[in-house]
Amino acid sequence: MSVLPRSLFWERRDTTGAEHTLVDPRTGLHARGVALAVDPIAYTARYELRTDPSWVTTSLEVTAEGAGWSRTLRMEADGGRWRATTGEQGDLDAALTASGHAGAGLPGTEDPDLLVGAYDVDLTGSPLTNSLPIRRLGLSKAEPGVAHRVSVAWVLLPSLEVIQADQIYTALGDGRVRFANETFSADLSVDDDGFVLDYPGLAQRRP
Repeated sequence: MSVLPRSLFWERRDTTGAEHTLVDPRTGLHARGVALAVDPIAYTARYELRTDPSWVTTSLEVTAEGAGWSRTLRMEADGGRWRATTGEQGDLDAALTASGHAGAGLPGTEDPDLLVGAYDVDLTGSPLTNSLPIRRLGLSKAEPGVAHRVSVAWVLLPSLEVIQADQIYTALGDGRVRFANETFSADLSVDDDGFVLDYPGLAQRRP
């Protein structure tokens, strides 16, 4: 296992939880991290993510687990086309139902063609993955008003279901980038490397 040189830690604001990731951003991104939260049920997700030198995501491996269940997802991209392999042990649906929540979707995606052209992944609740399009598009240092609509492979936690989602990132200047989708927007603060410092309502980075 390679040693990664930089550590980033976020405290969740929307629920009890946190994310800690180790990163090497020198030639693209190699990240290895852990995200945990109590909503909708208590879970721990461990992931490893890689991009090419232009910060286009090439692979993501995630394991999510909780009491009585475990799921795995491996996604690989080649030329904007994704393939996914999954595994499951135990019964996540039973754990969710017992906690008063609706059942989860299946891990992975039934139609990878819907993800064609998705150059970024978005892991639910992860500020690290919000940093991917920001860095790829150079938005932390772009002229204010520059907006980009991107297609992402959205990996839902804890189910590891993957769906296509459209998102808009707009440079605001002074280390700020607006994230928006059809129903939500937030102005993110980022550091000089494009990593999120503050995501209002979701997470804040700690020293």
